[in-house]
Amino acid sequence: MKRAAEIDRLEGLARLVLDLRLADLSRVARQRQECLDRLAALEPAAAEDLDPVSAARALLLYQAWADGRRAEINGTLARLTAEWAQKSAAARTAFARTEALRLVKARLG
Repeated sequence: MKRAAEIDRLEGLARLVLDLRLADLSRVARQRQECLDRLAALEPAAAEDLDPVSAARALLLYQAWADGRRAEINGTLARLTAEWAQKSAAARTAFARTEALRLVKARLG
């Protein structure tokens, strides 16, 4: 009986760790998606109410500004993508431990 109680305790701890890892993964995935959304929002819109020369000038100015923003966002996106990969691996490990303990408990039960 002592072994079953210990497995129960370990399974509870493993579930807690899994929940924490999944929360971390969700947070980073949300931040990563926000970066992707900001990149998509930088696509220029057509300026149909301007004459062609003014529209071209405005587009060039906007593209110069947007290139700077893209560089900044891409740096953040790279960091978040690496963090997402790390958090994803940690969540998979936590899930595997939880499942292993669940299977051990089922065999003992």
